[in-house]
Amino acid sequence: MRWLQSVGREVLGLFVDDGSYAGAILVWVGLAVAVLPRLGLGAWDGSVLFAGLAAILVESVLRFAGRPK
Repeated sequence: MRWLQSVGREVLGLFVDDGSYAGAILVWVGLAVAVLPRLGLGAWDGSVLFAGLAAILVESVLRFAGRPK
């Protein structure tokens, strides 16, 4: 049964390198889909979504850059 877990982790690792980065993206997109239409932002939907995703990317890059090699 451990081999099945190992295979599952390897397959997931093919698609997700940084779990916190992927989780932050999923949370932000979920919030954007649920909240932005209720706020009536209209034409700003795309730019707000992009700004949030860009901020998540910058945070992830800065966090990774601070790690010792």
